[in-house]
Amino acid sequence: MEIKIILLIIFFAVMVAVGIYSRRHVTSVDGFVLGGRSVGPWLTAFAYGTSYFSAVVFVGYAGQFGWKYGIASTWIGIGNALIGSLLAWVVLGRRTKVMTQHLGSRTMPDFFGERYKSKSLKIVASVIVFVFLIPYTASVYNGLSRLFAMAFNIPYTWCVITMAAFTALYVILGGYMATAINDFIQGIIMLIGIAAVIAAVLNGQGGFMNAISEMAKIPSDIPLTQGQPGAFTSFFGPDPLNLLGVVILTSLGTWGLPQMIGKFYAIKDEKSINTGTVISTIFAIVISGGCYFLGGFGRLFDSPAIYDDAGGAVVYDSIIPHMLSTLPDLLIGIVVVLVLSASMSTLSSLVLTSSSTLTLDLLKDNVMKKMSEKKQIVTMQILIVFFIVVSVVIALDPTTFIAQLMGISWGALAGAFLAPFLYGLYWKGVTKAGVWAGFLSGVGLTVTNMFVGFIKSPINAGAMAMIAGLVIVPLVSLITPKLKKAEIEQIFTCYDEKVTITKKHSLED
Repeated sequence: MEIKIILLIIFFAVMVAVGIYSRRHVTSVDGFVLGGRSVGPWLTAFAYGTSYFSAVVFVGYAGQFGWKYGIASTWIGIGNALIGSLLAWVVLGRRTKVMTQHLGSRTMPDFFGERYKSKSLKIVASVIVFVFLIPYTASVYNGLSRLFAMAFNIPYTWCVITMAAFTALYVILGGYMATAINDFIQGIIMLIGIAAVIAAVLNGQGGFMNAISEMAKIPSDIPLTQGQPGAFTSFFGPDPLNLLGVVILTSLGTWGLPQMIGKFYAIKDEKSINTGTVISTIFAIVISGGCYFLGGFGRLFDSPAIYDDAGGAVVYDSIIPHMLSTLPDLLIGIVVVLVLSASMSTLSSLVLTSSSTLTLDLLKDNVMKKMSEKKQIVTMQILIVFFIVVSVVIALDPTTFIAQLMGISWGALAGAFLAPFLYGLYWKGVTKAGVWAGFLSGVGLTVTNMFVGFIKSPINAGAMAMIAGLVIVPLVSLITPKLKKAEIEQIFTCYDEKVTITKKHSLED
C-alpha cells in the first residue's frame, strides 16, 4: 500500500508542477486553447494518443470486447492504429492545420461557422459538443474508479472527486500547454506500464503459448458460434460482424471528435506533421493493441468476482480489474498510475475542448457581447469547473456499462461532425443544408436508438451514424443551394499558397 500511495503522490505532484510551469502560456486565448499554435511533434503526437486511449479503453472496452471476441479483439487495436491514428494524420492533419489557421478558427464549431458562413451552425455544433462530451467524461471516471477500488479499497465516490479536482487544477493553471506536457509524461508511463502488465499477466498463466492453449479449450457462448471450442483464439473471433462495428466506431470515430481534431489546430509545422504521424501510430499500436490483446485473455480469469450478484450477468467493467488483482503490489501500483495517466490526459482534453467551445462559440458575441481576452480565459476556467462537476454527478450514478456510455458519446459526436468536417476540408461543394443533414442524422440516429433501441448495440448504432453521415452529407449537398462561389474560392486559396521547400522533401524544380 505504501508503494502505491508514494507512486500516486509523485504522479499528482508532477501534474500540478507542470500546470504551474505552463502558466506563462495562459496570456491569450490562443495560448490557453491551442498553446499558441506552436506545439512540436512529440507533444502533439502524445497528446493525440493519450486523448484517444483512457480507462474507457483499458478497463471498459478491453474487458468487454476481449470477453466477447477473445484474441481477435486485438483487431480493434490494429484498426485504432491504422485508421484512427495513421490515416487520420495523413488525411486530416495538414489540411486541418492550413485551413483552420487561414479561417482563424480555434474550435471545431468555429470551423463550421467560418467554413460554411453560418453562425447558427456554429452555435448548434457547440451545444452538441457540450452535451455529448459529458457521458464520455463520465465513462472515463467510471473506468478509473473501478480500478482504484480494486487497488486501494477506496470508495468509488472519493476516487471520482479526487481525480476531477486534480484534472481541473492543472488544466485551469496551464491550459493546452499543461495538458500537452502532461500528456507526454503520461504517455511514457503508459508505454512502459502496458508492456510490464502484459508480460506479468501472461507469465501468471504459464506463458503466451500456454495461455493460448487454455483459451482454445473454452467453448463459445456467442449465438453465432455456440459451443464451438477454439472460437476465442480464431483469426476473426466468434462474431466478426459486431467486431467490425467496434473497429469502425473506435477507429473512424476519431476523425469527427473535437478533442482529437483540435490537436491538428495546434501543431507547429510540416516536420511536426510528418514526425507526429509516425509517433502517434506507433503509440497506438503499443497502447491500444496491447490493451485489447490483454483483454482477449479475460476468460482465463473467469470467477464469481466478475458476475452480478443479483442477476448473474457478467459485469464487463470488472474483468480487467479482476485480472490485475492477482499481480504483485508494485505492478498494481504501476497499473494504477498507467490508467490514471491515460484517463487524466483524456479528461483534460475533454474539459478543455468543452469549455473553450462553450465560451468561444456560444457565449462570445451571443450571450456576452464584449469579451476581452482575459474575460474569455476566466470564463473558460469557470466552465472547466462546471463541466467537471456535471460529469462527476453523472459518473456517481452511472446508468450503463462504460463501453455503452462511450458508444453514445462517440456515435453522436462523430456521426454529426465527421462527414461535414472531412468533406469541408476537401470538397467545395458541401452546402449548409448538407451540414445540417449531417448533424441531424448523427445526433438523431444515436438519440433515437437510446430510447427505441432498434439497433441493439450502442456501439453499432454509433458506427451506423458515422457511415450514414458520409452518405447523407454529399447527397443533400448535391441537390441544395451552393454557397457563394467567391467565398468558397477565397477559403480554398489557403491550399494554393506557394511555399519554398528543400530537395529533401520534393524532387520538383
